[in-house]
Amino acid sequence: MKWFSLHIDTSPAGLEPVSAMLGDLGIDGLVIEDEGDFRRFLEQNRQYWDYVDEELDRSMAGKCRLTFYLEQNEEGLGKIAAVRIAMAELKDRHPEYAPLLLTMEGVEDADWENNWKQFYKPMEIGDRLIVIPDWEEADPQGRVALRLNPGLTFGTGSHATTRLCLQALEKLVRPGMSVLDLGCGSGILSIAALLLGADRAYACDIDEKAVDVAYENAALNGVGRDRYTVRAGDVLSDQGLRRDMGGGWDIVVANIVADVIIALAPAALDLMKPGGVFLCSGIIDQRADEVRAALEAQGFTIREANTSEGWYSFLCGGPGEAQA
Repeated sequence: MKWFSLHIDTSPAGLEPVSAMLGDLGIDGLVIEDEGDFRRFLEQNRQYWDYVDEELDRSMAGKCRLTFYLEQNEEGLGKIAAVRIAMAELKDRHPEYAPLLLTMEGVEDADWENNWKQFYKPMEIGDRLIVIPDWEEADPQGRVALRLNPGLTFGTGSHATTRLCLQALEKLVRPGMSVLDLGCGSGILSIAALLLGADRAYACDIDEKAVDVAYENAALNGVGRDRYTVRAGDVLSDQGLRRDMGGGWDIVVANIVADVIIALAPAALDLMKPGGVFLCSGIIDQRADEVRAALEAQGFTIREANTSEGWYSFLCGGPGEAQA
């Protein structure tokens, strides 16, 4: 078994939030290296040492680093993409956590950009969809084919959270519907909704790279900008973006992380039309009850709760509906 060794360099203030972010993504077993802890250890244990090796002392200077390991397979690569997206949001909201630099030991970025493709093969999802990497050939055999090149954004269809959303969209989407995709990444969910019969979709992401990637994936599937709009920005703070996306959406979908879903809940309720739904995923099982309580506190009713591989999704209706 081969492993990626990954490091995130941050500030002392960022150690705890970054640890929590990784926990939300299902990544634990962290090794934390912090100069402050190192100095405190030396001060509190003077009776056990006479001198500190100069190389060790230099190596700890200014260090605030978290190290973790992921298996070198498709799931591990998907998690790396999820970490990069979550870090971009954290960096945007908390500049004091800088540098927030992700490095991967033994694998250069160029290797990542090219070699990850070997793990990504056509995937049948649910009863109707098949996701086909743009560099692969596959016979859809009557399924709706979604061609995809996710690049360095999150969303290949391989992660359990994405599959949960796609399976739900298969059942939800009807001709003429409108879909709002919050945190779109590669655009996989909103493009799938259009291929399944939705009339129009609007997607946004805090990562500016997602705009080009989503539009490119839409073009791969014959979806034009007359039906599909993609924008970069933070729906929680960017009022211009909120005005641009409008409201009255049949389906609002967000496949992100627990904390962001909790923060998005009030906005999602305002964005969907009466009788519409909010489909959210990216929720690690340890936080499912917390997210459910937060959604209900905002007035949502839970139509369905689904789980796969330790992750949850909630399909939420508006106030007054029967609970699942």
